[in-house]
Amino acid sequence: MFDLEYLRAMAPGYDINYVPESVSTNTELMASESARAGSVLIAGRQSAGRGRMERAFSSPEGGLYMSVLLTPANIEEAMLVTPRAAVAVSRAIERISGRAAEIKWVNDIIIGGKKACGILAEARAGESLVVVLGIGVNVSSVPAGLENIAGAVFDEAPELAREKLAAAILSELQNEGDVYAEYARRCMTPGKTITVRQGDRTFAGRALGVDRSFNLVVECNDEIIALNSGEVTTQI
Repeated sequence: MFDLEYLRAMAPGYDINYVPESVSTNTELMASESARAGSVLIAGRQSAGRGRMERAFSSPEGGLYMSVLLTPANIEEAMLVTPRAAVAVSRAIERISGRAAEIKWVNDIIIGGKKACGILAEARAGESLVVVLGIGVNVSSVPAGLENIAGAVFDEAPELAREKLAAAILSELQNEGDVYAEYARRCMTPGKTITVRQGDRTFAGRALGVDRSFNLVVECNDEIIALNSGEVTTQI
């Protein structure tokens, strides 16, 4: 059971709805004609959850699958949605569980060396700019078959774990301060040898840091480049 009224009381200012199952909370919230800034859709599970690059995002019962509709003032503000969310989720996880949370550029939250959360922001242009921010968290279990790479926030979920985690994330998302320093501090990618995939192009390099635009600065064949997109795999 999901205690929707508890969450609504803990996260004032949002219009929160819950469904036992969704194809994808991002897809449904984006398609909703009644959704407005601050609308939130949470599902008990997703039958066709999506990650970046249209990859499937396994979403079994027990996780937190939440989408939030935002209306950034401009493109520059929209570009900050994902890094702001990564910091917000990291803070919320630490607040609720006490466990350290790191960020793998650009949008994965890492606990104990394993991915515990994925973030997907999707934009829609029209009369106004709309961004739907999707957040999927492994609360106390991981999808079958992914035990070697996936982690969870809790070893054993306390009472109202999903509701408390959702409330903490929604609260942290309202922080409008400069999150660059914290994102850079939490980002575990710099210093590592990485493989980057951008469309049909794949190359290796060494991650040096994250610049003020949240680009990943990479050294590759004696050239310094700043990545603003791409899929990064770290090598041990």
